[in-house]
Amino acid sequence: MKEMGNNKQMSTMLTVREVSRLLHIHSNTLRRWSDQGIIKAYRIGPRGDRRFKPEDIAVLLLQESKGLPKDEGESEPPESIDRYVMSR
Repeated sequence: MKEMGNNKQMSTMLTVREVSRLLHIHSNTLRRWSDQGIIKAYRIGPRGDRRFKPEDIAVLLLQESKGLPKDEGESEPPESIDRYVMSR
């Protein structure tokens, strides 16, 4: 039974392609943001494919659209995603 719940959760996660299209950014940009910790990615499978939770994407968009500061524990990203997300 636990496995079924896990599969449901996995099916609600978004792929690199889906998130790239939602944010109107190149997939390599999304991968770089994931590597830099700007956006949380979850690695799945033997290849380590990235998956993203829709709620993480929503929080990111809300923070950027409202200009909210990042959590105190987070370091400032090297480049702002405003340039990519808000200009589209």
